[in-house]
Amino acid sequence: MFSNEDYLAELLAEAGLVTEEQVQQSRASLRGSETIVQSLINNTELTEVQVAETLAANASIPYYDMDGLNIEPAVIQTISEDIARRYRAIPLMDDGTYLSVAVADPLDFEVLDSLPHVIGRELNLVCATVSDINNFLNEYYSSDEHSTVAPVDSFQVSTGDTEAGAETGDAPIIRLVQQTLTEAFRLRASDIHIEPLETSVRIRYRMDGKLVHVDTHPKKLLPAIIARLKVMSGSMSIAEKRLPQDGRIQLKMGDKEIDLRVSSVPSNHGESIVMRILDKTALLLGLPELGFFSDDQAQFEQLLGLPDGIILVTGPTGSGKTTTLYACLNVINKPDKKIITVEDPVEYELPGINQVMVKADIGMSFGAALRAMLRQAPNIIMIGEIRDAETANIAINASLTGHLVFSTLHTNDAPSAVARLADIGVKPFLIASAVRSILAQRLVRKLCPVCKAPAELTDKEMRALHLDPSRVTEASIFGPVGCEKCRGNGFRGRMGIFELFNIDDEVRSMVNAELSTGQLRKRARELGMRTLREDGIRKVLSGLTSGSEVVHATMGDAD
Repeated sequence: MFSNEDYLAELLAEAGLVTEEQVQQSRASLRGSETIVQSLINNTELTEVQVAETLAANASIPYYDMDGLNIEPAVIQTISEDIARRYRAIPLMDDGTYLSVAVADPLDFEVLDSLPHVIGRELNLVCATVSDINNFLNEYYSSDEHSTVAPVDSFQVSTGDTEAGAETGDAPIIRLVQQTLTEAFRLRASDIHIEPLETSVRIRYRMDGKLVHVDTHPKKLLPAIIARLKVMSGSMSIAEKRLPQDGRIQLKMGDKEIDLRVSSVPSNHGESIVMRILDKTALLLGLPELGFFSDDQAQFEQLLGLPDGIILVTGPTGSGKTTTLYACLNVINKPDKKIITVEDPVEYELPGINQVMVKADIGMSFGAALRAMLRQAPNIIMIGEIRDAETANIAINASLTGHLVFSTLHTNDAPSAVARLADIGVKPFLIASAVRSILAQRLVRKLCPVCKAPAELTDKEMRALHLDPSRVTEASIFGPVGCEKCRGNGFRGRMGIFELFNIDDEVRSMVNAELSTGQLRKRARELGMRTLREDGIRKVLSGLTSGSEVVHATMGDAD
């Protein structure tokens, strides 16, 4: 049986053997147990041989015409009747090293991955027509118990059902994909990477910011895996393999609703897919869960109550900026406030908030979306990222006309955001007038609360952190150990380290005078700003993370 009828139909259309219109007509006119491919064979000039040749080419194995073939009894005995019927597989030749086996569906995961282990042999697979496989099963395996084989029109079609935990009758490739997604969620991964290599498919999860290799599959499975994920997304074309695509998958894991943001990119060995796991429970995060200590949290909460101005969150890609913005909106999302966001893309759907997704290909840029948003009379605006002068100036003007604006920038520290805005093209007096505060952040892994143990900082860590030995005497310093809960690496989850730069009148004068970032940083320190490294040190001395984590996360911190 074909493990993915929709994908096979797309392959046939892509090869020019049928038209898209014929595929749609067949899909719409199915009756009883008839499948799309069988309908195409019955109602167009498509032949079984063409179907088998297309499957063979897609799986990178030969097509084999079994007409007139006589198989030696000793070869037939290499595969039992139960296995032959279960996998729809016929042994053809045995050279003592490799067993050549004909199969009808080389996209079936169990055929490709399980059959060699079941038989206990190295296999050379070839693809034959369904009729040939059926005929040879009946000719060579003709016991009374198994005297009939399902006809060609009884192939099962996989559905686009995206619920986790498929029925046991689902195609093996569907179970493989669902197992991959479920395991990633169970391990609290943030991303799933499905990467084609020269001879295999590598599966990696990003857990607590680190990529971890979790599985390897035969390269022949790649087309079916990619097709399944595209079908689940509902918006990605199975036939398009030459251009990048984006999609979204919604799943339910237990009592949790999970969104997967799917991105496919063609690479030299095939399509690569990365899925960002968006757990909607993250929407409930408050500032303490982000990693704020009470003093910084109190300052930041005061900023969230401002009537206007710009609050910027800065840091490199993957530093948790978007999560912080969502947490801010979660705090201030009240019925008396109208909040609009413009994002690329919309990662989480926030109840009670109007969210706009950038679509540059149809003219919906950040600038165009912002201009339209301002006509909606919002109180609060969130801009996913300030990338250019147009977006920056509209955000500045919005903040100066009574709107509270949240956004992100890519800078190494908080004071550098001023120079970055100037580089984009914002005039210094506008920066000074509009920006209220800048929060720089990084993410560090949290020590596993189950297995962490008292530890001492190494001399190298002490020097890197510029720590005086007297500061660690009374500290609660812990280090990673490793247990079942944290998969043996000693860390579980991540938290932020922060640098909060509040803009006062003197800083505004300095910005107007276009003084250097170093001078702004000096003034920020005088106002009590802790650097990223200093905030990290506090969390090391409190036993929340390790010294090496903070050293690694703050390599660019000059202080």
